[in-house]
Amino acid sequence: MSTDPTRRIVLVRHAKSEENDGDDHERRLSHQGRKEAPETGRCLASSGVTPDLAVVSTAARTKETWKLIAPELAALPRTVYEERLYEASAGEIKAVLNETSEDVADLVVVGHNPGLQGLAEALAGEAEGNLMSRMNRSGFPNSAAAILTFTGSWKSVEEGIARLTAFWAPNA
Repeated sequence: MSTDPTRRIVLVRHAKSEENDGDDHERRLSHQGRKEAPETGRCLASSGVTPDLAVVSTAARTKETWKLIAPELAALPRTVYEERLYEASAGEIKAVLNETSEDVADLVVVGHNPGLQGLAEALAGEAEGNLMSRMNRSGFPNSAAAILTFTGSWKSVEEGIARLTAFWAPNA
């Protein structure tokens, strides 16, 4: 009898960015964001996150966030910069998840709200302790990370399939 693999989805919202004074796609991280992103990385590392793949929005602030998170992890995963994650809805992010190679057990997605929060809420059919209320109360702020686990294929990712096992945000 074959058992389906347990997989982990780590959804990370980019760190705090500078005010928008022009091209939104090219906004860089603020001083606060450059401080908080490594904290998110340390939190992920202490949670045992060892991603096989990171899929990161092409926006400057998400790329910069990932470059500050990644060195905090035990090992650097393969990274793909994905244009479809910029301003993506929860459904559009889910479509990216559904295309993930089956050899990936742990996936990190670095993107934007409201899509990330919407996806975390949609996928989490259950949650440990009060994590769901903490996540909903916080509004998935900058530098927040949600860790969800599910069993099965990436193609099977759909609403309610996952368990929210961790949620972290600065000052939340």
